[in-house]
Amino acid sequence: MTAVVCGSFAYDNILNFEGKFEDHLISSELNNINISFLCTNMRREYGGCAGNIIYNLVSIGADAFSIGTMGSDAGPYIEWMRKNNINTDYIEIIKDSYTAQAYITTDRNANQITTFHPGAMQYSNQIKIPDNDSVTLGLISPDGRDGMIDHAKQLIEMKVPYVFDPGQGMPMFNKDELNFFSDNASWIIMNDYEFKMYNEITGHTPSDIISNNKVLVVTDGDNGSNIFTIDKKLNISTPKVEDPKDPTGCGDAYRAGIIYGIMKDMPLEKIGELSSELGALKVKSFGTQNHTIDNNIKKLL
Repeated sequence: MTAVVCGSFAYDNILNFEGKFEDHLISSELNNINISFLCTNMRREYGGCAGNIIYNLVSIGADAFSIGTMGSDAGPYIEWMRKNNINTDYIEIIKDSYTAQAYITTDRNANQITTFHPGAMQYSNQIKIPDNDSVTLGLISPDGRDGMIDHAKQLIEMKVPYVFDPGQGMPMFNKDELNFFSDNASWIIMNDYEFKMYNEITGHTPSDIISNNKVLVVTDGDNGSNIFTIDKKLNISTPKVEDPKDPTGCGDAYRAGIIYGIMKDMPLEKIGELSSELGALKVKSFGTQNHTIDNNIKKLL
């Protein structure tokens, strides 16, 4: 099986705030915010949902490639991907744009505030999924709005099953559009907050989704994750991490485990375990693409 990961590529500018956001917010003044956070540490990392997911997939030996767009500043990112044996054949450079940029500030309680400039990501519909027999599984992850819709339609036309991961892109879509994605997906994955938003927009509950013989995955940080099917609900615990460094990208690592498990036709319990272990491994490192696969992961492959 070969998987195609459709989604964003971005430079992540990661800042650490040593205090707590809540100490700087006045509940009665939330409609009049003028606030700044002093962050003494800053790093620039390679990121974006597709970038992070394909990094993890290739790291664990999956036959996978990604498609997406970058801007005129793509050079270092492309070099990084090639250094890590990641196929760059389907990355299109939009010369008049910057690569998408995220500014992620994390406080001492691991709360995050993110500012995002989409840049070249807005043109992701310009690149097409290669229509050949090699692609057997797709992932629709956060990307430009038109790109997400077009890539889902292409996978449907190719009769390729896909995983729908709307993530932070969910507010771009109305009820009918979200129903289009989820009705045609084989798997749907969201975190707990995203699923509550999805429920508010569509009215769908987990029971509604799995009644159509789909698999729903809802992650909830330290509380673990739940995998819902028509037959059962599995609760997957989150491995304890003694010295967590950075939560950014752990959800993408988890999603790579889901994709790998589907490709290898693993039992749901093992898919959940692998995904959780990948997420926990990522938390031990700063940045989203700096961790290396350890023995805990290798024994699950």
